[in-house]
Amino acid sequence: MYGYVARQPIFNQQQQLIGYELLFRDGEHNAFPDIDPDEATSRLLSEQHLLFGVERITANKLAFINFAEDSLLYHFPTSLDPATTVIEILESVRYSSELMTACRELHEMGYQLALDDYTFQPEWQRLLPLISFLKVDIRQNAMDELPQLLRQLKGFTGKLLAEKVETMTEFHQLQAMGFHYFQGYFFARPEMLKHKQLGHHQMHLLSLIAEAAEPELDFDKLVQVIERDLGLSYKLLRFINSAYYARANPIQSLKHAMVFMGETELKKFIALVALSNLSVTDQPELLKMSIIRARFCDQLTKASGQLELQSSAFLTGMLSLIDALLEQPLEQVLAQLPLEEAIKSALLQQQGALGKSLQMVLHYEQADWRHYQQQANGTIDGQTDVRELYLDAVDWAEQLQQLS
Repeated sequence: MYGYVARQPIFNQQQQLIGYELLFRDGEHNAFPDIDPDEATSRLLSEQHLLFGVERITANKLAFINFAEDSLLYHFPTSLDPATTVIEILESVRYSSELMTACRELHEMGYQLALDDYTFQPEWQRLLPLISFLKVDIRQNAMDELPQLLRQLKGFTGKLLAEKVETMTEFHQLQAMGFHYFQGYFFARPEMLKHKQLGHHQMHLLSLIAEAAEPELDFDKLVQVIERDLGLSYKLLRFINSAYYARANPIQSLKHAMVFMGETELKKFIALVALSNLSVTDQPELLKMSIIRARFCDQLTKASGQLELQSSAFLTGMLSLIDALLEQPLEQVLAQLPLEEAIKSALLQQQGALGKSLQMVLHYEQADWRHYQQQANGTIDGQTDVRELYLDAVDWAEQLQQLS
């Protein structure tokens, strides 16, 4: 499953890049699909911004994003950073007092507004004090008529942006008329970007992993989330009734199961089950290795006497292969998870106490005994049977996979 977006650069008078207009696409044909504009905006935000961040697509330049009427009235833009977002009001939007109110509120929140395909109609004059960019389609306005039309904008303090500029001659003419910014095929055609897209179910599972990283779990909230997913509910009950949690009487209530497991073990369960359902790869060995690393990191941290770090160590080991499992760069995946910085530093730079535990696991996996011992000296008690800890992790992973 892939997500698509096109971006077309916008330049200033010196032909320096100042931002991109982001254009929703639903396939590789690089054309706007036949769908409602509000749906296009909603999908662009959910498929691009919520997963990867618009700032990555625009390289931290301004992002010009189209918004139709309903998405403006319902304040869809407020999930975006006002410092780097230009809210582009589509030409199909009808002027109304409700629109004026919504635009004023967005303006007061710090967003820059742009009027797309400005038609110089009188009803839009009232909105101009809130507008930072007026986009003028030069294919809809004759070049020799533009100077007269622009005189209607006396007192307008925003910037003029010319769209569909296709030649050097047009660029120079528009410069002379006072246009500040330019967009069109003369500079660049829309560039297609394609990336692996996570489905809604996978986004839901990522949120569960994030919940497992919280300092304190909200049991009631977790019950509400998990009980909506029959598969997760079933796995929780199987997990709690497995040999590792042997009980005289089986547990059947989700809340009862969570309380019995306790916060530390419940965090592990959430992370494990979410990860096992999140994977888009056809390599079950990667998932098994992630589980082994999670358990091994957890046990090494316990053996070093750092009991307060066990949950974080488990999560660090478990997420150490998430980039391979999701076929996404590690930095991008971690950016979506509100993990503590110690976990991120361990995963990205192998720094800190958690990073040291992860390094020991990696050295042990590779039979790099010299570097393993360097890390273990002064950390792991010499009486600890590390081989037994590793085999325990392997057995644990085997049993968990049988529960899947």
